[in-house]
Amino acid sequence: MIAVDFGLKKIGIAQYINGIILPLAPIIRKNRNDAAKKLDDLLIAKNTKILIIGIANEEMQRRIKHFITLLKFAGEIKFVDETLSSKEAEEILQDRNNSHIMRKNGTIDSISAMIIMQRYLKSN
Repeated sequence: MIAVDFGLKKIGIAQYINGIILPLAPIIRKNRNDAAKKLDDLLIAKNTKILIIGIANEEMQRRIKHFITLLKFAGEIKFVDETLSSKEAEEILQDRNNSHIMRKNGTIDSISAMIIMQRYLKSN
């Protein structure tokens, strides 16, 4: 399973494997098509059967649903409320000396994807 936290500049990614949630390198968005191809390639490489997508407000729902149409992914897609997941991720990193770097390089987005995965697992 792969969980994603969609952002306008970065897509945070986490993988659930052998009972552990791991953050993966985020996808830095150049444009929608490039990001969709990179996500598709990752989903294929990880042999993903279920894609967990965090959704919050209506505007992002619209953007995400359009983005999904660009994917070739044929597995199951599940949506999870991601409200405040980025804030939770920031709280996790709050006391780190390099937290500003983690925000800039997308690590925080992948930690947010981990939180989205946790929420999915708790609800199922």
